[in-house]
Amino acid sequence: MSRILIDLPDAQVEELAVLVEAEQRPRAAVIRDAIEAYISLHKRARGTEVFGLWKTRKIDGLEYQQELRSEW
Repeated sequence: MSRILIDLPDAQVEELAVLVEAEQRPRAAVIRDAIEAYISLHKRARGTEVFGLWKTRKIDGLEYQQELRSEW
């Protein structure tokens, strides 16, 4: 496990302290969970950006690819 140093605004540190106290968990564990949730959210977002991209097109994707390559 690696260590990193980050700067947080005082307001975030105070909110984090409230969460740590409420959950009775170490601050590092709460931060790790927050980072994992952020990464998971953005992994899903990246995948959905291209999923179904061709569904509104009138031409088949393979047909389109072959048409483009025929120009070469």
